[in-house]
Amino acid sequence: MGKRIGYARVSTDDQNLDLQRDALSLAGCSDIYEETVSGRSSHRLELTHCLKALRPADTLVVWRLDRLGRSLADLVRIIGQLDAVGVGFESITERIETSSAAGRLIFHMFAALAEFERNLIRERTKAGLAAARARGRKGGRRPSLSLQQIREIRALLRDPDIRVVDVAARYGVSRTTLYRHVDANSLKSSKPTTKWSDNAKKAELSDIKWVSATEQETRHADS
Repeated sequence: MGKRIGYARVSTDDQNLDLQRDALSLAGCSDIYEETVSGRSSHRLELTHCLKALRPADTLVVWRLDRLGRSLADLVRIIGQLDAVGVGFESITERIETSSAAGRLIFHMFAALAEFERNLIRERTKAGLAAARARGRKGGRRPSLSLQQIREIRALLRDPDIRVVDVAARYGVSRTTLYRHVDANSLKSSKPTTKWSDNAKKAELSDIKWVSATEQETRHADS
């Protein structure tokens, strides 16, 4: 007959192990491994030492199920590892022991619930991603520049004396946004076949201002 080895762990609310220690001693545990860090910590050194000390035909005993596993999936994983090497498991409070038929049935129910929980999380994650993709196709922010403004910017940037940064400031957008809507580099690098006269520049700029003013009047009328 194997040994009965106990494992106790403090909780966030209860840092005293006396209750668990007494219960494990009454259950016939010859050795008790005591964890003084809560389950929120991923480093449980005493549990590692305890699992290494267990041999086939031994039984790992805990005061309550939540003292061993941080979650249902974690609990099922640890008990499954014990079962694979011939080590039994017993929880005093829930009266579960994997050496009995009833105890093994309960363990298999836990395993099924853990699998159900994993599948549920997986399905919710997929549904959330699909919904996000759908919103991305249908929604999106309004364009930073209207088509009319883009035409105006193109006309301005044909003038080599006008800087991109000044045009971006004029329309209240960043240079990145401006470059995204207008290929300013190609406009700057392309040289016109005939040089504009000062009067021609003034005429085009005057036309742009007139279009902008007309657009603003139309917006006021619509509102």
